[in-house]
Amino acid sequence: MYYKNELKFFCNTLSKKHIDNQIITSKSKMSDVFSNSLASFCGTELQKKYTVSGLIPDPKANKLYSFKDSFSLSYLYMLLPDADDGSVLFIGPYASAPFSSEKISEICSKNKIEANNRAVLEKLLYSFTVIEENSTVFTMLELLCEAMWGVGGYDTVDVNYDKTEPSSPIIDEFDEVMVDMKNIEARYEIENELIESVKNGQTHKAVQLISKFSSFDFEMRTQDQLRTGKNYCIILNTLMRKAAEGGGVHPLYLDSVSSSLAKKIELVQSIKEFEPIAEEIVRTYCRLVRRNSTNSYSPLVQKAIVTIDTNMSSALSLSYLAQEQKVSPGYLSTIFKKETGQSVTEFIRSRRIKHAAHLLATTHMQIQSVAKHCGIPDVQYFSKTFKREMGQPPKDYRSAIKNI
Repeated sequence: MYYKNELKFFCNTLSKKHIDNQIITSKSKMSDVFSNSLASFCGTELQKKYTVSGLIPDPKANKLYSFKDSFSLSYLYMLLPDADDGSVLFIGPYASAPFSSEKISEICSKNKIEANNRAVLEKLLYSFTVIEENSTVFTMLELLCEAMWGVGGYDTVDVNYDKTEPSSPIIDEFDEVMVDMKNIEARYEIENELIESVKNGQTHKAVQLISKFSSFDFEMRTQDQLRTGKNYCIILNTLMRKAAEGGGVHPLYLDSVSSSLAKKIELVQSIKEFEPIAEEIVRTYCRLVRRNSTNSYSPLVQKAIVTIDTNMSSALSLSYLAQEQKVSPGYLSTIFKKETGQSVTEFIRSRRIKHAAHLLATTHMQIQSVAKHCGIPDVQYFSKTFKREMGQPPKDYRSAIKNI
């Protein structure tokens, strides 16, 4: 497969952005296509109406197919070249544009969703990643297609399925995967308090609120209670990630934590595990806010920290950061040390090692490559610094993380 590296990189990027993607064949089951629990719910209508061969009928080479479901969520698929088993890359669901209030009203009407369930639908739709046409994801997709079929060697095809509106409300489908919102106003109030608590890193208050908000005494109207609980925790994970971002935590740290928690959620085997994992979610994001929030810093220091976090592989220095903000190195050094308790050099080193730990835990990159990505090209110096900061060499740290 001559495009293996490009395909792997693209799929890893999608996963990092929380966009479901699968390589499937005609022998796959619909549950393989919609493997993610949120994707499984949104694909309910499609799973009822189609088989895999019906959903993806005889895809042709050199064509990129796209379609939307009744929730206005988007999907893509393409036949992979040189795959003897007729493998298809299936991507989605994702949002092609942010959902407006008017659009959600239209979707509710189309799917016969009653007004008291609108808030449930809003939460669900808002949890999906938005990929607009000018997104870098589509640039990468174009590059992948060119790697497979050559520049200009492919066509895009819009697939129009039968979109007949269901004859009866699909409220029961929401009950299968979402919390029963009996008292929506009260729950919204608690939810907003919970978001504020996490945003401010108030662990004790957040844990108290989650016990009210997610007591898991909601009604389950399906035998698949695990699916209901998993979807609840996925949405909670999304909300708390947004809260922590509002609390000044850089996406670099949020992505790692969010992905780790998502994996834990999918591994849950018992209803009894949901309450402790919900508490773990709020505790984890509160801890992130307390450790990594930049909200308490002045704009000068905030911008310096963001510059450090987003240019980790560059030759960062006090002079460079000062020049970026058009202040003297001495002034930035004084303010930075006063607010963070660390010199600029110490802070950069600490951030680089944290980023290295993230890469070691979440990728298969060689240690030398990790060192370069973190701006420390001397691998021996990197290993020595990493051991001093983390208590063990990079190789041992990776092995310990993988065995957890």
